[in-house]
Amino acid sequence: MLGLSTRLLRRCHVTRLSERVSLRAAVSTRPPVGPGLEFFLANPRASASARPSRITPPAPHAYLTSEALDGTGQKVYFDVYGCQMNVNDTEVIHSVLHEYGYQATSNRLEADVWLLVTCSIREGADDKIWKKLRHIQVQKKTRKYREHLKVGLLGCMAERLKERLLDHDHLVDLVAGPDAYRDLPRLLASTAYSRESAINVILSMEETYADVTPMRLNQDQVTGFVSIQRGCDNMCSYCIVPFTRGRERSRPVATILHEVRILIEQGVKEITLLGQNVNSYRDTSQESVAMFGGLGPSEVTGTSSGFRSIYKAKSGGVRFADLLHQVSEIDPEVRIRFTSPHPKDFPDQVLHLIAERDNLCSQIHLPAQCGSSRILSEMRRGYTREAYLALVDHVRGIIPNVALSSDMIVGFCGETDEEFQETLSLVEQVKFHKIFNFPYSLREKTHAHRKLVDDVPLEVKKARHLALDALHRKEAEVLNRKFIGTEQTVLIEGNSKRSDQDYQGRNDANVKVIFGKDESVQVGNYCKVRISNANGQVIKGSFVAKTNLSGHPLSSSQRLGKPMALSS
Repeated sequence: MLGLSTRLLRRCHVTRLSERVSLRAAVSTRPPVGPGLEFFLANPRASASARPSRITPPAPHAYLTSEALDGTGQKVYFDVYGCQMNVNDTEVIHSVLHEYGYQATSNRLEADVWLLVTCSIREGADDKIWKKLRHIQVQKKTRKYREHLKVGLLGCMAERLKERLLDHDHLVDLVAGPDAYRDLPRLLASTAYSRESAINVILSMEETYADVTPMRLNQDQVTGFVSIQRGCDNMCSYCIVPFTRGRERSRPVATILHEVRILIEQGVKEITLLGQNVNSYRDTSQESVAMFGGLGPSEVTGTSSGFRSIYKAKSGGVRFADLLHQVSEIDPEVRIRFTSPHPKDFPDQVLHLIAERDNLCSQIHLPAQCGSSRILSEMRRGYTREAYLALVDHVRGIIPNVALSSDMIVGFCGETDEEFQETLSLVEQVKFHKIFNFPYSLREKTHAHRKLVDDVPLEVKKARHLALDALHRKEAEVLNRKFIGTEQTVLIEGNSKRSDQDYQGRNDANVKVIFGKDESVQVGNYCKVRISNANGQVIKGSFVAKTNLSGHPLSSSQRLGKPMALSS
């Protein structure tokens, strides 16, 4: 009885503390203060060293001094789960903590701080995190990990579960949502003075981390990510993202272009623009419209034909097509991709731009989610099977060689065997190069959780998942075998995982390519590869020549791998 009372008192104390910390965060939340437009106008090619020397700091704290906020060389181990957005968020977190004296480490045994950057889109993702947290706790007790190790849970799972994470026998020392990363130095400092956990899960209407230059954990990679937009307004009935990432908001164009230039200066040769709904990007600031053009305040961007949105049509601003135009012009020898889009936001301007620019990859992620019109309606996707297929035909009419990928959810609420067969027939008809296929997982707060019934048995979901996966592998192999006998332009990303004698990279369609090494090329070069073999996952071939994105083989004087100068 005494033990129960003690636990109840501790839980009440933790809850009150979390409420106080959340209240302080709410009081201190303000629009990010970063470099003004005049900074970019005066320094259109400002290097990383020319950026403001300090990230916008946390608000003054009642009892934490600047010395207390300093990490004094403490080592941080980053444990990243989920989507590419989390990879980019980790680079933002790294940058924020680096400003306060923390150092990244890849050795968990020497870590003073262990940060888990989490996904919460499916139950399986949550289960992985709980398992890892319990593992860390056990290893701390056996002294395998440092006894003073602080464990932080960040990202979407933190935002979804909030204070409930503090009820699990002190598995975590701090909890921070996706909009609270600037507050990490303060949260970490708070845990140094108390065994109680610190929490900030306040969502922001303004936070985009536009003034934070992400610090890549692997400086040798020739691919990079730039976040252009955060949050989502679509409110699909199955999706937790609007509740964990908040409302849509876009970064200023100038800050995106600046970050792209920094990555190019660092040797990155392929950049992926990221957003929860990346092609709904819209910068409505007067400065950006004056500088880059765009729509007037009363002009509305319509949806793709046959598609509708759950929210009122948005007007004005610099649109995704305008941004894509600006980004692709910075360096014609750097590939540009983007993810993840919504099919409703594909105006012809975007499609024609992809068709016209050599460095805009002719590969589009076009999430269908399902092949049944009834299930699509229950999902609140805003289109029918017929509208989706019409869009596919329209895209291929403008970009004939486009490679399409998709997300698919099987076993959604009420899905019958016949409706699942409609999904299989859609896959057979469209011919996707890649499908991300998931059994449906009910998430709290979503429309489906409130209004629908998750009535498809788990074993049926698993069977449908396997059936769709088998069909996709078969279709992908057919598509990949069409590359045999062709010469593909490949960006060399590194050694093959199976042999140091081979390079691996990706072609324009984002298909992995394996080929034997040649001394005239190195990681970060483009080369022509003649394809001789293929399966559903990779294509293989032999080196032909070093090249560039315009397809011209390079002369012997250009084979030294020197970095290209930025275009003017």
